[in-house]
Amino acid sequence: MSRIGYVRVSSSDQNLDRQVENLKGVFKVFSDKLSGKSTDRPGLKALLSFIREGDIVVVSELDRLGRNNKELTEVMSIIQSKGATIEILSLPSLSGIEDENLRRLLNNLIIELYKYQAEAERIKILERQREGIEIAKRKGRYKGRKLLFHKNDPQLQHAFKLFFEGHSDREVEQLVGINSRTFRRYREKYGIFREKKIDC
Repeated sequence: MSRIGYVRVSSSDQNLDRQVENLKGVFKVFSDKLSGKSTDRPGLKALLSFIREGDIVVVSELDRLGRNNKELTEVMSIIQSKGATIEILSLPSLSGIEDENLRRLLNNLIIELYKYQAEAERIKILERQREGIEIAKRKGRYKGRKLLFHKNDPQLQHAFKLFFEGHSDREVEQLVGINSRTFRRYREKYGIFREKKIDC
């Protein structure tokens, strides 16, 4: 049985030191400097591949593993399927409970309650943001999200060219580096579509 740590910050300019400091005594630490919106993170993938039955995944806060219920459930299911458990340092410790099955049951219960609370708080924040945007729009102060690309941006124009040459949105992402969903949004914004072939 090993205690395996995981730390994450949302961007490359943020520092992992505080979280690493909290994980003193773990056998190994995996890390990511990426948003928690996706479970497609190199450090997280390496962690999930590394852990074995009986291991304990240690994080400072549960949201280091994921930002919403769906992502957290996905990650936790993989951890549990490998026979490992999760320890969240910001939640009550269960170290005094010797019965492993009871400790695992209580651990899962606490995590589910925490997930529910975190998701409810996230929904409240999004609702407050929506209300703030509506108020700003009524007062004529809302400028909307800053554009990543203008229509004549060379990178975007190159992406449009590849699209017209037959490449998919996903292929354009790999070739140019513009996220496929972002690229699709810009295609729709500027009316960039391929003509559908009509079978005779």
